[in-house]
Amino acid sequence: MLFNEIIGHEDTKQTLIRSVQTNHVAHAQLFDGPPGSANLALALAFATYINCENKGENDACGRCPSCAKMSKLAHPDLNIVFPVAGSKTISEHYLADWRKFVAEHPYRTLEEWLAAISIKQGNIPVEEARELLGKLALKSYEGEYKIVLVWCVENMHIATANALLKVLEEPPAKTLFLLVTNQSAKLLITILSRTQRVAVRAFTDEEVSMHLRQHLNLAEKQARQIAYLADGNLSEAIRLAGESPEGNSPEGVADRHTWFADWMRTCYKQDLITLVKQADAFDALGKEKQRGLLDYSLSMCRDLLLWKHGANSLLRLPTEERTFVENFSKVLEPTYLEQMISDLNEASFHIERNARAKMVLLDVSLTFSRLMRQGK
Repeated sequence: MLFNEIIGHEDTKQTLIRSVQTNHVAHAQLFDGPPGSANLALALAFATYINCENKGENDACGRCPSCAKMSKLAHPDLNIVFPVAGSKTISEHYLADWRKFVAEHPYRTLEEWLAAISIKQGNIPVEEARELLGKLALKSYEGEYKIVLVWCVENMHIATANALLKVLEEPPAKTLFLLVTNQSAKLLITILSRTQRVAVRAFTDEEVSMHLRQHLNLAEKQARQIAYLADGNLSEAIRLAGESPEGNSPEGVADRHTWFADWMRTCYKQDLITLVKQADAFDALGKEKQRGLLDYSLSMCRDLLLWKHGANSLLRLPTEERTFVENFSKVLEPTYLEQMISDLNEASFHIERNARAKMVLLDVSLTFSRLMRQGK
């Protein structure tokens, strides 16, 4: 992973690079960011830069033997720890799977990883600490630093965390600990106090949209709507982009706003025949697409509620959606929007539990029609 492969976060990149150039590298750093952020990507890029044999002013060279091995997460001086299942299983048993998992993109979440290896709950057991201590007793093989990357460090068993704490208090020479977390509040205070925090913000909508256009070749409109739904979580944005084809088909992600706007207008007109047809079309979609449409509808209703309460500055809507919110909010009272949000949450709950999608949407549609009639 190279810094130039990560979109945005220029200030954080430069801070990390300057720490190497000025020889002020903290021995333990905590990359703290929300799910779907660049925290893991930045940690990997930093590890690559640290041991690069031909460092540039703003990035690793990407060509030397060290960079080549880091690109495959196979550098002999890189030790990777991540949540696995059981008390005797360690990361090394799943390392090939994790390399493949991260190779797809480095913005992954713990939930995705657990699903990929088919386990319900993961942790970093104490056996991992014993294995790691043995490796750290050895000198680095090739690079200047021996690097320990701990992904989702908040999932450490308490005994593992205490063992790590002892190493952080008296670290071996030329050993760098890069801890990656989405929930730093779960970490021991003593670990937090012995690490230098690297605050990693969520991606902006523009950064998510740009990544989708550049890496997945999405159309600008589709990328913008996915960015709006993902709310800074690039992993979620990539998942949404992959769940439906490009184009303007009714079930496509790119057309979610059109679907929602048509649905709301039909509810407002109380066109029951068209509402039944919309419910039939909704019933024919896959569960992921049904959930995606309901999630988008829920987001739009929340923004409608914000608009009604005058919190315009909190809206992240693109121009087309913002215009719709401005116009449609005139026919709905805040109390009705609160009811709509509740109904959409309940609809999503029933869809997840395999209720008949046609009946769920039609029931919500009739309720919305009634609320809109009251608002006239």
